Formats: sequence, structure tokens, C-alpha cells
Amino acid sequence: MEIIENLDVYGFKAGLRGMRNPKNSWSKLDSEFDGVTINMIGKNDLKLLLTLLISGPEHRKVLRMIHADYDATFTRGLWSEYDTYHFNTKNSCSTMHKLLDGKKIIDKSLFLYDPEDEEIIDTVIKRLEYLRQLYNNKETENKTQYLIRAKRLLPEGFLQKRTVSTNYEELLTMYHQRKNHRMPEWKQFCKELKEKIPYLALFIAVLEDNELVKEIIEKYDDIKDTLMYFNIEEYKKNND
Repeated sequence: MEIIENLDVYGFKAGLRGMRNPKNSWSKLDSEFDGVTINMIGKNDLKLLLTLLISGPEHRKVLRMIHADYDATFTRGLWSEYDTYHFNTKNSCSTMHKLLDGKKIIDKSLFLYDPEDEEIIDTVIKRLEYLRQLYNNKETENKTQYLIRAKRLLPEGFLQKRTVSTNYEELLTMYHQRKNHRMPEWKQFCKELKEKIPYLALFIAVLEDNELVKEIIEKYDDIKDTLMYFNIEEYKKNND
């Protein structure tokens, strides 16, 4: 299951410009943009950015200015853990308005579950679908009671989509805290972060090995086209 969809990244232009405010070094800006969309972080900008990155959160304010918006599909259980992170805004699909939708049958595609628990899920789905039909029956009175019953029956494996607005600093925090989580959905999410978010995999690699900064800047001209979606395994393989 793909978790992250409809990704929109912005803020690099303002972030990199603001990164240079403390020393008024705007003349050294050398990144390439298509309007406000980043095409490539220049060598000068990358050197400063990576230096600030490894200096700690208090120095890398630039990451709080680079934003990522995306749709994410998680189980209800995982969303409750996601809510641990506060530097983001989320707008979710509504179970209050759409769970008992008259046009959509409740079936297994709406849930994440283990095959060994299929019998239990079948029972829950059967009851939810029964409540949905009652709710949409024109002759049913006091429909709210059926909606309340349905919401109380929803298991944590119910899949829900939310549109998220967050920033790179928060994404780094989520990655480092969840990359080895026991729940496979978190591992999948972290994998997609590295694969889909421009330059995030590079930032992760540098934070895990600060010595990479000097090496990457020295080799910048040869590897610049690989940095946006950096693969540390491929990099090591090609530079051993």
C-alpha cells in the first residue's frame, strides 16, 4: 500500500535566502529554481545548508521554512501515533459524514488486517454494512444512533486518508523516531519519505554520518544530479 500521495514541496527559495540573512551573504546564492520550485541546490548553498543541518535544530531554521504537503493513508491506530507530532496541520476524511455513505458499500478494502483475523473482520464489516443500510433507509428514525454505533465499532485497522501540511524539520524527527518502529506502516512511511521528498534522504544520510558533508561538497560537480533523491547505498557502492 502506498502511503504518501499528491506531494507538494515548497519553501526552498525563501528558506535558502533566509538562511543567508545572518551574514548578509545573499550574493553567494547559487541554487536553481523553476519559479519557486527547486531544481537543484547549488554548491555554495548546499555547503552552508549541510553545515547548519549538522549544527543542530537551533541553527537549521531553514528546515522549518521548507514545507511538504501530501495526502497520507494510515490506519486509525497509526494516526493516533502521528498526532504526537505537533508542527503540522491535518485535514481528514470524515467518518462522521462519510462512514455510512449511501453510495459506498463497507468492505475489506477499507481495512488493514492480518489474514488470521479475517473471520473477525468479516463479522465487523457485516455489522457495519448492516448499520449503513439502516442509516440510509428512508423509513429509519433516529439515524444518529446507527452512526454512533458504527463509529464505536470501527477497529484501529480502518484506513483513513488525511491531507497533511508539515515541514522538513518535523519530517526528520518522524523519520528518526519511527524508522525502526515495530509497526510495518511506519517503516513504509519512512521508506517513502526518503524516496519521495526532495533532498530529505541526503539530509538523513548527513545527520547519520557528519563526515559526508566534506565529501559531498568536494564531489559536488560529479554527483549533483543524484543529490535530490540521494541513495546512500548507491553512493557508497560507487565511491568505495
